Amino acid sequence: MKRILIVFAHPAMEKSKIQKQLLASAATLQSLTIHDLYEQYPDFAINVHHEQELLRIHDTIVFQFPFYWYSSPSLLKEWLDLVLEYGFAYGHSGTALAGKQLLIATSTGGSQEVYQHEGHNKYTMREFLHPFEATASLCGMSYLPPFIIHGAHQLRTNEEAIQQQADRYREHLLLLQTS
Repeated sequence: MKRILIVFAHPAMEKSKIQKQLLASAATLQSLTIHDLYEQYPDFAINVHHEQELLRIHDTIVFQFPFYWYSSPSLLKEWLDLVLEYGFAYGHSGTALAGKQLLIATSTGGSQEVYQHEGHNKYTMREFLHPFEATASLCGMSYLPPFIIHGAHQLRTNEEAIQQQADRYREHLLLLQTS
């Protein structure tokens, strides 16, 4: 069974029903580690060595976050800048992540229709996530199709719909573990 690391980044977790439920559902799986960056590093003082060790012992890395201003929350970006350093994640001897998988699991406030070329945001989610795909490529990782939940604002009051998304996420992660 593959070991999964969820690198979770949400600066206001208390305000997110969907992200809480996704994590709760994922937490029921074995061989899965949930690593909450904002809980671990409220001062943004990232322990690079510790983070790199976590990456080494897992097969699949999931970046889970709410989609903020067409990207990830700032602590995840800081984490990427510091942890995926030359000589570890890429470069001449930087092969620690080679062969691992990368999955982006994110939620958007807007509907899928606004993330189309003809929509309000002018680009698809896949296009907005290209920097993560490029990061995976640079690190020798396989970039998996992203797991996206659209319209999180509309789901806030629908507990059943939130649970359905959380169940779908859990099943997706389980499939990754066993494939």
